[in-house]
Amino acid sequence: MQNKQKALWDNCLEIIKDNVTEQQFKTWFAPIVFESYSDDTHTLLVQVPSPYVYEYLEQNYVGLLRKVLTRCFATNVRLTYRIVTDKAHGLSQDVEGDQPGDVEAPMATTRGNKAPTALDAAIPQDLNPQLDPKKTFQNFIEGDSNKLPRTVGLSIAEHPGKSTFNPFFIYGPSGCGKTHLINAIGVRSKELYPKKRVLYVSARLFQVQYTDAVRQNTVNDFINFYQTLDVLIVDDIQEWATSPKTLDTFFHIFDHLFRLGKQIILASDRPPVDLAGVKDRLLTRFSCGLIAELEKPNIQLCIDILESKCRRDGLKIPADVIMFIAQTANGSVRDLEGVINSLMAHSIVYNSNIDMRLAERVIKRAVKVDNHPLTIDDIMEQLCQHYGVTQQNVLSKSRKREFVQVRQLAMYLAQKYTKMPSSRIGMLIGNRDHSTVIHSCSAIEQRLKVDKSFRDELQSIENSFKLKK
Repeated sequence: MQNKQKALWDNCLEIIKDNVTEQQFKTWFAPIVFESYSDDTHTLLVQVPSPYVYEYLEQNYVGLLRKVLTRCFATNVRLTYRIVTDKAHGLSQDVEGDQPGDVEAPMATTRGNKAPTALDAAIPQDLNPQLDPKKTFQNFIEGDSNKLPRTVGLSIAEHPGKSTFNPFFIYGPSGCGKTHLINAIGVRSKELYPKKRVLYVSARLFQVQYTDAVRQNTVNDFINFYQTLDVLIVDDIQEWATSPKTLDTFFHIFDHLFRLGKQIILASDRPPVDLAGVKDRLLTRFSCGLIAELEKPNIQLCIDILESKCRRDGLKIPADVIMFIAQTANGSVRDLEGVINSLMAHSIVYNSNIDMRLAERVIKRAVKVDNHPLTIDDIMEQLCQHYGVTQQNVLSKSRKREFVQVRQLAMYLAQKYTKMPSSRIGMLIGNRDHSTVIHSCSAIEQRLKVDKSFRDELQSIENSFKLKK
């Protein structure tokens, strides 16, 4: 019987071959291996060589596959993929593809521009958490830069709203893995507590929903919906800094959930103290749980992330190429994944091995490489040389005018040219706090507005940085 079903699958491939280019067929369809077909459940099981191939097929050819399968098998076939996740150890995972008639859950409106209404809140089981199922703790690799946030995040996922880590505020530069971590918390919470109302939403989408609710005069419905949640996860909240009405509305939602012991998780590219435009009543609430910094991964963690992704995707990359990518991708997890995906695509399409030459070519297109990033040490060295002072005096507690000026300039330039938060800059420049950094930057900005000679002098110093690079 299976021979007959295998022949039907071969017929499918012949039809597909007539409807795509030769290169497309060789790249995406020829590697598919027929595994089995069940007449009882009308389920077709096929093997694909990697998660990348599965995702590409589902995103680009699922319509073609559906039509061809229906034509050859004369029924609605339930297509299931057996994805090879680790070739070396023979590990695989079965994933059911999108089935005919699949529809989005009713809460899918939170992906678009329509604000949720009271009707959404009345049907808890219909809530779509809007989580990315691929971003889990299993593939969030632990290292020195993320150990604390990851450990705390896992604890929260297992006991949402029950720990002292509420709210949980995560901050760090772009590409360090914030979105992955907050998604992982949501995914794990939903696995352990499927009846809990968990929702991930970006700050921008929340604002769009709020604006629509104002326009449609349904703000109360909007607030009521969010107040029914058990776990609320909001990403990129720094985008609300110039939206006081959105912040005021979120305050009421936050306060309600917090008083009921519901879990709140927030992510930002800066700590609460650096969120200009946010009122103190919200800042104090953001800070009353746990604030955790997610730093960019160091080279060793980059290597671990790359090796893990290679194992999952069944990709073989030489150790020297892994090291080259880790050293070149500027500590961005997003860049690392982009480079690996590009290498995988090149390898599949051109049927070539991944070597250093290919990696160099791909990384130039995928990553903005900064071979000589400016550091606080570079800034301090140039300023001290320009003004004829020593670093020891600048970093001291001295209030002499010449030392204070260099100290303030160092903080201003560090904030302009590095991606460090104010708290970190202050610590490295004489162990000052973030408020001193903010005051120093403000003082320099005010002087630049009224003192042309000072503007010219600072421009000359900044030009010297560029010449050195």
